[in-house]
Amino acid sequence: MPTAVELIASRTSLRPRVGVVLGSGLGAFADTLDDRVVIPYGEIPDWPQSTAIGHAGKLAIGKVEGVTVAALAGRAHLYEGYTAKQAAFGIRTLRGLGVESLVLTNAAGGIRAEWKPGTLVLLSDHINLLGQNPLSGANDESLGPRFPDMSEAYSRVFRQAAREAGASLGVELPEGVYAAVPGPSYETPAEIRYLRAIGADLVGMSTVPETIAANHMGMRVLGISCVTNHAAGVIEQKLDHREVLDVGERMKGTLIELLRRTIPRLV
Repeated sequence: MPTAVELIASRTSLRPRVGVVLGSGLGAFADTLDDRVVIPYGEIPDWPQSTAIGHAGKLAIGKVEGVTVAALAGRAHLYEGYTAKQAAFGIRTLRGLGVESLVLTNAAGGIRAEWKPGTLVLLSDHINLLGQNPLSGANDESLGPRFPDMSEAYSRVFRQAAREAGASLGVELPEGVYAAVPGPSYETPAEIRYLRAIGADLVGMSTVPETIAANHMGMRVLGISCVTNHAAGVIEQKLDHREVLDVGERMKGTLIELLRRTIPRLV
């Protein structure tokens, strides 16, 4: 049986330079790629299947402004029963295809009251509260070092590129620290107070395993959160995943254009 890299390489002659992971309700970008080839995750060996609502579960390889891009419409989460290593499988595969620059998008809860639903935030750092690390176990020295540096997990150069792209759209992009928690239950107000106290601005259930694996392999990462709801206790409102999807739908046009203007700046 072919490996994931071999199977994907056999389906298209395109060799991606930039990878994009699309979070909950944010998958529409994959359908905008030029000359795209689409492969369902179920056809790729060992690829974890997306079961979360708002995750299409497909890989699209195509072009944006002449740059070849691999877009993952859907990701694996620990709350689906996957390990952190499995959650990073797609990133390992992208690196095997030649991807060196990575854009990770997600839907996140906003801990700052001033960040209304629909705000796009660049990740400056993260806090791993998942209780797992994708690098646990024997280290593959061909991929990266046993103890990779994480002092710039999200590239400063890429953040500046995204800010410039946002400015051309008239979109201001603040920066924030993302806290990853296992889920799938939303956080309690007390947990949000704790997260605020330790320096988190956003909270979600993904992204961090992918970021760690990418840094391990020497990839540069741009993280973009779409604030889809205020976190618990920030305002007096119950949390509902439908709101996450609704805000993702409302923001898809802006996010697509931001990605289209940012990606050429990452190569």
